[in-house]
Amino acid sequence: MTFVSALTSAILPVLLVAGVGFTLGRVHDVQVDALGTVAVYVLTPCLVFYSLATTTLGSGAVAKIAVGVLGYIVVMTAVAEGAARVLGLGEPHRGAFVLSSTFPNGGNYGIPLARFAFGPVGQSVAVLYIVAVDVLQYTLGVFLAARGGEGDLRESITEIFRLPLLYGLLAAVAARLLGVVPATDTALMQTIQLVGNAAIPVMLLMLGIQLANTRSGPSLTRAGIPTVLKLGVAPVIAVALALGLAFADGDVARVFVLECAMPAAVTPLVLTIEFSGDTETAFSAPEYVSTVIFTTTVCSTATLAVLIWALRDGLLGI
Repeated sequence: MTFVSALTSAILPVLLVAGVGFTLGRVHDVQVDALGTVAVYVLTPCLVFYSLATTTLGSGAVAKIAVGVLGYIVVMTAVAEGAARVLGLGEPHRGAFVLSSTFPNGGNYGIPLARFAFGPVGQSVAVLYIVAVDVLQYTLGVFLAARGGEGDLRESITEIFRLPLLYGLLAAVAARLLGVVPATDTALMQTIQLVGNAAIPVMLLMLGIQLANTRSGPSLTRAGIPTVLKLGVAPVIAVALALGLAFADGDVARVFVLECAMPAAVTPLVLTIEFSGDTETAFSAPEYVSTVIFTTTVCSTATLAVLIWALRDGLLGI
């Protein structure tokens, strides 16, 4: 396994599809909300259900992924909070800094990349990872975005219970516990698989369109430290957690590390817009988050290729 093969086999397919979305977003006034609705309410729940209903991962691995996600988010939040205080950032920019430095884009970037890099196991782990991250984004993430800002905290936290992916997860768990998962060659499961697989290219197109519509802000240099935290510090923390959790399956551990190393997520931007109450200043909190999303996504092309190469060759001890 070489750096070039990691780049061409895992990163390049992601970039090509996202590039189509980026070009489409530049040429046409594409509203990504419609695609988002389809992805969130139809495609992703099917992907979650099929991946988890048919996964070979044991309950021990699932529990370790959940513990790992919680540990990663808690540690990264503490590190980012400390860095923001050292920099003298006040609210709402401190919340924007912490959110964009902590939460990874494990969905429309992470799931496809994990699939290309590690196959079906990568997809299953990535799906579990993003479910756990979404729960934390709509709880801890909402709190961070709302500090010193505006918005109904309680109402937004209940949003997690309106996310169909949560019910896709619960349905898959219930089906496995009751032993009623349909055979993969039945019409029902083939339909669910077909719809779920459509989520991967659609998520990549959405990523490209979102980047095409993202304002990078007046100064990219302000995103320097969050970018270092997200792409440099986060993988180190993830490796330490993976080694500490001692995953029985090395590929599960590798995908966990890969997901943690993803660039900044888009959901924190939505939360910052809704809760920070800071959208009119020269360099607002939402603009801060969008700048970090842009810079981390662009820079991650190189960092993730190196990480995949190191993970596949066992250079990190995993």
